[in-house]
Amino acid sequence: MKHFFLRLAAYWKLIVLPALAKLGIWGAGAVALLDSSTIPVPMDAYLAIAIWNAKGNFWAYVLMAALGSSIGSLFPYVLGRAGGELFLMKRINRERFDGIRARFERQEFLAVMIPSMLPPPTPWKVFIFAAGVFEMRIVPFMGAVFCGRLVRWLILAFLVLKLGPGAADLVAHHALATMCVVGALAVGGFAIWWRRKKRAGAIQ
Repeated sequence: MKHFFLRLAAYWKLIVLPALAKLGIWGAGAVALLDSSTIPVPMDAYLAIAIWNAKGNFWAYVLMAALGSSIGSLFPYVLGRAGGELFLMKRINRERFDGIRARFERQEFLAVMIPSMLPPPTPWKVFIFAAGVFEMRIVPFMGAVFCGRLVRWLILAFLVLKLGPGAADLVAHHALATMCVVGALAVGGFAIWWRRKKRAGAIQ
């Protein structure tokens, strides 16, 4: 069994990924879809190389990858919605479960968007699965994933264009710092937007 999985991983790395890479932006969308739904892929590294090889179209790769990720995330979302509360509680303790539920009750959009922005080792699929468990509506859910992934990979694209494809390793090696910075930017940006919205409502 171990040899089977090793051969499968080698087949995926040496044959499937290079084949998808030849599809350009469509390949980026397909890889992101697979990564979000079923097969884990080092998406940052894959996207960094793709962006470096097609610098002028980096925005298209980022958009397609974000779209593919939002579509692929529907698979764990649907599993969660189909009755995944017990499954989720078997994998995380009660305290953490209650913490995730509290986040969704306070602001479900941010509860999905912020983890979608953050690099590994963020347990992203736990939050995606939880979105289904707590019955978040599909359109806001996909919007939150798309926005989070878009911000994450736009930052990656900026780093790649400035530093080269090795920027993906930089993000991986400084994941905690990246998580803190990106999370702070997201919360700060949302707070500014919310205040402006409230002020506009008060004026009307």
